[in-house]
Amino acid sequence: MHPQTHQTILDYVSDKSLGPRHATLIDPANQTPEVAANRAQIAIEAGSKLIMVGGSTNTPDEQVHATVCAIQESLELRIWAESQDANSEGIVDWNIPVVLFPGGAHALSPAADAITFMMLMNSKETEFLVGEQKRGATYLSQTNVETLSTGYLVCSPGGKVGEVGKADLIQPDDVEGVLGWANCAAMFDFKLFYLEAGSGATEAVNPNLISAAASIQGLTIFVGGGIRTGEQAKTAVTNGANWVVTGTLTEDYENLNELKSKLHSLILTMSQSSS
Repeated sequence: MHPQTHQTILDYVSDKSLGPRHATLIDPANQTPEVAANRAQIAIEAGSKLIMVGGSTNTPDEQVHATVCAIQESLELRIWAESQDANSEGIVDWNIPVVLFPGGAHALSPAADAITFMMLMNSKETEFLVGEQKRGATYLSQTNVETLSTGYLVCSPGGKVGEVGKADLIQPDDVEGVLGWANCAAMFDFKLFYLEAGSGATEAVNPNLISAAASIQGLTIFVGGGIRTGEQAKTAVTNGANWVVTGTLTEDYENLNELKSKLHSLILTMSQSSS
């Protein structure tokens, strides 16, 4: 869905006047498209302002596309249903972008609103610096998927993405290193800067690293990996995160009411850091 308040997805994502926001990451490899769509709706009801699809390194286009389509169709139905209900107060904004967060050029979908077009900056392999990007660029240029240039930095412990991406992991005390990478991203004119601890990480990104990245003007800071509580999310925001991303947390709850309650509590606690 395209936000009604902004002309582009980038404008929406980088609008810091809206305060810190939460993004829900959905991995197509870990759930059916139908389950993904249900979880996306619950996340939005709980206050999530962005749905990201991707994460696994071996998920084929077909599975990613089916998941994106299922989510988009479910949001369209919610918008239509509210338009038919005279008593609807429009409390929930269903015009939430669905953004690809791909593990490579094999995991794309023309049905997405945008894509985090990422350089895994601390990878030791050119494949993740520019190789996968080159493979997918021509295809993306023929779609209406908006590209969001993103500097992607994998921090310790790194998880599967650090292993597969051959990342030279950023250690918790490497503030100088993060400053260098963030400055580099800004000079490349990347708009987003994503600090990743890894899916299901036992520890979140060190707050000092977030502060270092946030000190560089012109970057919108995403932080993900290892965030399971409102206090962890609040710490990330207090130190400069504009977006807090949770993914594994969404998969931990089969009961959608429990998921909604957990996400709502996390987002509420996170938001209180700016009040």
